[in-house]
Amino acid sequence: MLDLAKIVINLINFQVDHAKTQTQYRKPLIGFASVNDPLFNQMKEIIGPHHLHPTELLPDAQTVIAFFLPFAETVIEANRKDSQIAREWAIAYIETNELISTISSELEKELAAHGINVATQPATHNFNEQDLTASWSNKSMAYVAGLGTFGINHLLITPAGCGGRFGSMVISAKITPSSRPTVENCLYLRDAKCQFCVKNCPTGALTLQGLDKQTCYAHLLEVDKQFPDLGLCDICGKCAVGPCAYYNNR
Repeated sequence: MLDLAKIVINLINFQVDHAKTQTQYRKPLIGFASVNDPLFNQMKEIIGPHHLHPTELLPDAQTVIAFFLPFAETVIEANRKDSQIAREWAIAYIETNELISTISSELEKELAAHGINVATQPATHNFNEQDLTASWSNKSMAYVAGLGTFGINHLLITPAGCGGRFGSMVISAKITPSSRPTVENCLYLRDAKCQFCVKNCPTGALTLQGLDKQTCYAHLLEVDKQFPDLGLCDICGKCAVGPCAYYNNR
């Protein structure tokens, strides 16, 4: 019997292990969710009616695949220590988005060989620049697929932390859903002992009350000007390099 979960996991691990990138990675995390999970309908209420249900991407959808590519500690440490935005972090952003695209393409080809339909979405820049809400949130897909819990930094904190990038796709075959965590991975939400991300936000956009998306995004566009040789590089990551950057109990 075809073990689709194993095929997906092995392919993602292979692509990361053999990635010809300057950026180094820790072991990927992969999760699965049924398109019948009620959380997918709730996203239209939480994010907005424009957020796509998996079946709007792929009419015969059965499963959402989500994966997290955690950066090596050297990348995270570089951005933690740099008073500006570390070039290593900027390169990791560009290279990892490209790697996610490659993984999605290779998975699509592999699964098509088994008669399975696939729909993919880009790793980023699929949002409305007016209200900065996404039509497809890879972080939210990963949450439903059991990869972590959201922290006060508005990032999904996985067992490998939040220093990395997410990808997701929809397929027309069933894979047993992953279970979701039962405890908070965010140290502040767990016991109010950490506010690193709030204190480390360079603009004050992030507070315990929420995130001022417009202020945050304006800063990202300014950072983009620092790396003209890398292409569109609207990044920061100062809220992703604290104790939750590596794993949830650190």
